[in-house]
Amino acid sequence: MSNKTTAGDKLKTYLKHPGSLIMMILVMLAAVITFAVLLFLIVYILMNGVPHLKPSLFAWEYSSENASVMPALVNTIVMTLLSLLIAVPFGIFSAIFLVEYADRGNKFVGVIRLTTETLSGIPSIVYGLFGMLFFVNTLGWGFSLLAGAFTLSIMILPLIMRTTEEALKAVPDSYREGSFGLGAGKLRTVFRIVLPSAIPGVLAGVILAIGRIVGETAALIYTAGTVAQIPSSVMGSGRTLAVHMYNLSSEGLYMDQAYATAVILLVLVVGINALSSVIAKKLTKA
Repeated sequence: MSNKTTAGDKLKTYLKHPGSLIMMILVMLAAVITFAVLLFLIVYILMNGVPHLKPSLFAWEYSSENASVMPALVNTIVMTLLSLLIAVPFGIFSAIFLVEYADRGNKFVGVIRLTTETLSGIPSIVYGLFGMLFFVNTLGWGFSLLAGAFTLSIMILPLIMRTTEEALKAVPDSYREGSFGLGAGKLRTVFRIVLPSAIPGVLAGVILAIGRIVGETAALIYTAGTVAQIPSSVMGSGRTLAVHMYNLSSEGLYMDQAYATAVILLVLVVGINALSSVIAKKLTKA
């Protein structure tokens, strides 16, 4: 009864204030539309892709008969690990400097923040052209996984920096004051108190970065190449799942395999997100 009364009181309140009622309807409508679009995309991909998941699609070597995704899957995992290995340390340490060591109001810090925000808005194809001119041509790396990884690491660096910075700012100052009061130094406080408390926020940025790496195509076409094989080293050329799916769909001959690749890509992203969430919970409890 109390719940019904409360709901009725809320309805009366909204009726007395038409503006509030309109805003509530708009907010609920936006939430429903967003969920519906997401659900439609997932169902559409699964319906068109799952029937075409065949054993030949997971052959170790690619051919025109099987259009195997296995080389692209391995290259995607390698590309993700390489990019994170380069970008995460730089992003986290840069954020620690901006939040914990730089003076507030410092003009240099303002320039860094402006630069990171500018880099976040640059289209990925611009990063691809830069990577081709600098890593592929100037440094002589050629089309390789290493050139693609360095290009992607520059692309995701602003994202990791900003999310880590906000996560560090969210840690209460009382944590720092308590650590200093017990005699801990600055470095020990940052790495034993502040950073562990900000781990969930940091991992959220890493998850977003992984999503951008896995779904990237334009930057990798110009740097890592489109060869459908597993290279013998990071200096070899190879395509990721997103590039593989783009090539299959652009040719128009392997649309069924392209939809199947989309399913694998979707499962991979969901799996990585779930694994990251589990790691975040364990680190938080520890």
